Parts: sequence; C-alpha cells; structure tokens
Amino acid sequence: MRTDQVAFWLHLLGAATWTGGLVVLAALVPALRRAGADRSILQAAARRFSVVGWAAMALAVLTGLWLMMSYEVPLALLGWKVGLVGAIVVLTAVHQLTASRTSPALRGAVQGIILLLSILTFAVAVVSFT
Repeated sequence: MRTDQVAFWLHLLGAATWTGGLVVLAALVPALRRAGADRSILQAAARRFSVVGWAAMALAVLTGLWLMMSYEVPLALLGWKVGLVGAIVVLTAVHQLTASRTSPALRGAVQGIILLLSILTFAVAVVSFT
C-alpha cells in the first residue's frame, strides 16, 4: 500500500469515527434521557466520546492536510471542506466549554448542528473526489 493510500484510509477512519460517533450519540442520548438515565451517565458518555472523537478529528485533520498536498482538489471544494471542518472544530470546542451551563435543549440543538455540518463535510468530500 502506498503512503497516500494509507493517509487516505486513515483520513476516512478518522472522519467516519467522528461522524459515526455523533450519529450514535444523537440516537443514544435521547433514548437514555427517556429511560431516566442520570445526568452523570450522559456526562460520562460524552466525556468518553470526547476523547475518542477529538483523536479521530485530529487524525482526519492531519491526514487531510497531507492529502491536500498530494491531490489536485478544486479550490472551491477544498475551501468549503476546510471551512466546514473549521466550523465543526470551533463549534464543538465552544459547546464543550459551555455545556455545563446550557440547557439540554440548547446542547441538543448545537450537537445537531455539529452532526449536520459533519455530514455535509462528507458530502463535500465525496463531490471533491468524484
């Protein structure tokens, strides 16, 4: 396997882990709330995902930078993808820093926006490589 293929595989692994984790949390958290789960359980799940999610995001960003130098991607699409990833990182960081002071409804809305932006990033990535 060539180096660029390894980078591409790692990039997809990071992006899929990040976005897949968000999808799982989006389905799991409301179900746990309805089941009467204590807030500490939800916080523990969020903290564990945070460790895995940020590692996956870092992997996706680092390999994405590597791949940007390896492939000719149209600048417009590249700009969209970089902008979306930047927005996801900033919004997620702000969300984590303020989550303890916001309502469950606001936290859910912000998480939904982060998920939608992550899915949109996948769409832009597919368009840029086809």
